[in-house]
Parts: sequence; C-alpha cells; structure tokens
Amino acid sequence: QVRLVESGGGSVQSGGSLRLSCVASGNIYSKYCMGWFRQAPGKEREAVATIKSDGATIYADSVKGRFTISQDNAKSTLYLQMNSLKPEDTAIYYCAAQYYTPYAYFPAQCAVIVEGFGNWGQGTQVTVSS
Repeated sequence: QVRLVESGGGSVQSGGSLRLSCVASGNIYSKYCMGWFRQAPGKEREAVATIKSDGATIYADSVKGRFTISQDNAKSTLYLQMNSLKPEDTAIYYCAAQYYTPYAYFPAQCAVIVEGFGNWGQGTQVTVSS
C-alpha cells in the first residue's frame, strides 16, 4: 500500500507563487511515474505535470514555462513549483503515483491521464485571486 500526502496549497494573488510537496511512503519502488493533477469545480481532473524516475518530465501546455515538477528521491518527495499563478490555476491539486516492480513493463513515457496512476493523495486547495 502506498500513501501520498500533499502540502503547500493556499491562497495567493495573481502573479504569485506556491510550492506543493508530496511525500510518498509505503510499498514504493525505484521505478515510477509521479505527477500532479488538478480539478477545478465542475471540471474533470486533468494532468498538470508528470515526472518519471529517470527525470523525464511532461507538462500541460497551460502551465509550461510557469510550473516546474521535481523530485527528491532521498526524501521520497515530489514537488511542484508554481510561478506566475493565474486565477484559472485555481483548483484542488492532487499528487499521483504509479510504481513498477523490478520485472514489470516500464513505459517509455509516463501517462498523462487519471487512469495511468493507481495511487492518489487527498488533494490540496490552490486559490488564485485576481
């Protein structure tokens, strides 16, 4: 069983910055995909950014150049640095992870859909005011 705990959400004004953190614990492996998703009221959950254990990253077009996903493997922690925040970034942000056992097929690229991740955090609210 995997546990993901997010922190770092809050309220900021447009143009501000926040850094989200996600600590993973439990049955985790060295091969993985991790990501940040968000869900605004009345909308579907969407991928913001993903990172593979080899460091490869994928970003949604809406956040490219403003958000940075990173990881600290020693601390089993995932980060999302969010700069130049806009009101449309307002959402609940979720940490997600998919771990692969040593002999399992490891995809060349992380999925960018909800169904590609089997482990989820509880979410943290990010509110950006204009």
